[in-house]
Amino acid sequence: MLQLDADEVAARLDRAALIDALESAFRLGCHSPERQHYAIGGSPGGGNVLLIMPAWRTGGLIGVKLATVFPGNAARGQPAVHASYTLFDAATGVPLAVLDGTELTRRRTAAASALAARYLAIPDASRLLLVGTGALAPHLIESHAIVRPISAVRVWGRRPERANEVARRFAGRFDIEAAADLEAAVAWADIVSCATLADEPLVRGAWLRPGQHVDLVGSFTAAMREADDDALARVSLYVDTRAGALAESGELIHAMATGAINAESIRGELADLARGTAWGRRTPEEITLFKSVGCAIEDLAAAELATHR
Repeated sequence: MLQLDADEVAARLDRAALIDALESAFRLGCHSPERQHYAIGGSPGGGNVLLIMPAWRTGGLIGVKLATVFPGNAARGQPAVHASYTLFDAATGVPLAVLDGTELTRRRTAAASALAARYLAIPDASRLLLVGTGALAPHLIESHAIVRPISAVRVWGRRPERANEVARRFAGRFDIEAAADLEAAVAWADIVSCATLADEPLVRGAWLRPGQHVDLVGSFTAAMREADDDALARVSLYVDTRAGALAESGELIHAMATGAINAESIRGELADLARGTAWGRRTPEEITLFKSVGCAIEDLAAAELATHR
C-alpha cells in the first residue's frame, strides 16, 4: 500500500494542477455524504472536534479523511488542524494508499479559494490581504498568485510577530509586509482572504469597496464568524457547497437569523461555476464573496492527483 508523508504529498500536488483538478471534480461530481462532527471533551476551552469526511466515485476510488480541529493548539505552538487520508478501490474495497491529510487539507483548501477567485476576482487583481497567520496562510498566498497577478501582499494577525514571520517567508517574491491597521488593509486590497478561527467578525461590510473579492475560509461552526452581517448583505455571495455552508458557516447562519440574507442570496456554489450554470463576477464594480467550509470532494480530488501522478 502506498504511503505518502507530508513532503511527498506536497511534491505531488502542484498548485496549478490541483486547482484544475478541483475544477474538474466539481464539474463531474461524486458521492459525498455530509461530514460528521464529534465534539471531543476534556480541553480547558472546549471546541475540540473530530471530523469524518467520506467521498467516492462509483467504479473509481473511495476516500475518507479523519481530521481533528483543536483551536487551543495555537497556545502550544502547534497547528489547529491535523488529518490523515485513506484511499480504497471502490470496486473491491481494497486499501490503496494512506496520505498525510494535514498537508493535503491545506493545499486543497487554498486551491478551492483560488478556484473561486478565478471566477470571482477582477482579472487584474494584484493586491492581496491575508487575514490570519496560521499554517494555511502561506498556501493561500501561493494559490491566489496562481490565478491572479498578485504583486503586493499584506498580512494581518492578532500577533504582529507572526504576521512579520509570514511576510519574511515571501520577501523578494512580492511587495509584502505586515499590516497594523486591518481596516486600512481591507480598503487597500483587491482580494481579502481570511483564514482564522475567529468567533467575532474581523472584516466589516462598511470597509468594503467596489471591485473587491472576499475569501472566507476559517469558520466551520455556527459560533465562528470572520465577517459581519453587513458584509454578507453587500456582496454577491458564493459558497463551496450550499449544504455545507448553510449548515456550518457561522457568517451565513448569523446573517440569516438576523434577516440580513436568506438562502436565495447564494448565487452559486463551486459546482455551478465549474459547470457554467451560475455566473461569476458580472461587473468590475461588483463586490464578491466566497465562503468555504471544506468538502470531501476536494479531498478526494487532491488524493487522486497525488496518487496518480
